[in-house]
This record gives sequence, structure tokens and C-alpha cells, in this order.
Amino acid sequence: MGATTGRTAQAAGGDADRRLGRRALLVGGAAAAVGTAVLARQELSHLWWRLPGVARPRVAGAVDFRGARWVAASPANYRRADRPDDYAVDRVVIHVTQGGYRSAVKAFQDPAHGAAAHYIVRKDGRITQLIRELDVAFHAGNRAYNERSVGIEHEGFVEDASSFTDAMYAASARLTAAICGRYGISVDRGHVIGHVEVPGTDHTDPGPHWDWKRYMGLVRQARAAGA
Repeated sequence: MGATTGRTAQAAGGDADRRLGRRALLVGGAAAAVGTAVLARQELSHLWWRLPGVARPRVAGAVDFRGARWVAASPANYRRADRPDDYAVDRVVIHVTQGGYRSAVKAFQDPAHGAAAHYIVRKDGRITQLIRELDVAFHAGNRAYNERSVGIEHEGFVEDASSFTDAMYAASARLTAAICGRYGISVDRGHVIGHVEVPGTDHTDPGPHWDWKRYMGLVRQARAAGA
């Protein structure tokens, strides 16, 4: 989520990729046929796992991070996938909710909101997972980054330094370290980024009070400890 500079949360957080048919209608004549064929191949290359017996089994309420609480986001706010087999995961995106924990959960469960992250970290360090890492959450406002990243929201406000507690930093660092370990992501600022750094976004989170030096140090420590 985070502060924006004009667009609505739905427009900023949406996946901007809805369906092949709608895009094909924008192209005319023979170009439409050629373009549709190319788009179809691209789409099908990421849909193979939907064939019977191919998709990995899913357990209702299962979490990817031990100790996380499961609270499901609306299916309208993410796209079912089978990452990393269909989309490689190589980024973690850090967000700030611009509100309390409950308001963020409510927004992510609202199908009209158009956005949700995989996780929320509360001020007390408790972690909630809303979307499986297998799936593409609409959190970054950039389709390619949505497909390649895991999004982590943090309860609080970008303009309030007191939002970012010791418990939050520690818990979030362990979560990010685990994600980096799971997908072989480098623990550096090129791969652990803020929402503000996503190309095309108008969000400002996590903002000037987020201590990147401290956070990355904690992530490295957790990764070294085997998180």
C-alpha cells in the first residue's frame, strides 16, 4: 500500500494485465491475428501447471513462513500461479500500510480494492500471510514486478518513525531472509527494495524513516543463522 501521489489504491496496486481477449481487441486486422498468436504462446507458457495432475497440491490455510497466521485475501486481489516454476522470484518488495493492521486486512479482503500483499508484519512482530508465495499478488503496481516478487506490508505510516518497532524489524528481517533463502535471492538492496523503487509506481513507501541499513543488517544476520 503506502502513500501515493494521485492514483487510487486500486489503480496503483492492480496487475494491469487482465485478459488476453481484451488486449487482442485493441489490435486491428491481420496484426490482431499475429499479435494474438504471440500473446497466446506467452500466456500458455505460464499455464502448463494447470493441466490435470501437474499443479502442486495446496492445503487450505497453509503458510510459507513458519509461525505466520493465515488470513486469506480476496481472490480478486491476486492471480493464481505456480511460482517459481512459471515465474522466477528474485525480489522482495517492502511496503507500509498507511494505516492499522485491521484496516489493511479489511482492504486486502475487499475484492474492489484491487491490491494485496503476500504478508503483513504488525508492530508487535506478528506476521500474517494473506496470499501464498506460489501466487502473483497485486502489490507493486507493475505486472513484471508482481510476477517476480514477494510483497511484505508493515503496519504503520511512512511519516511516523515510531511505526517501525524493534519487534517489527526483527520479524520482518527473518521473513525476508527466509524468502531470500527459499528462492536464492541475493541479500542486497538491488533485490530487497522499497515500493517506491518499483518502476512506474507513484507510492513513496517505506519512506524516509525506514532504516535500510539496520534492516539489511538484520536480514543478513538472519540469513547467516539459517533463516
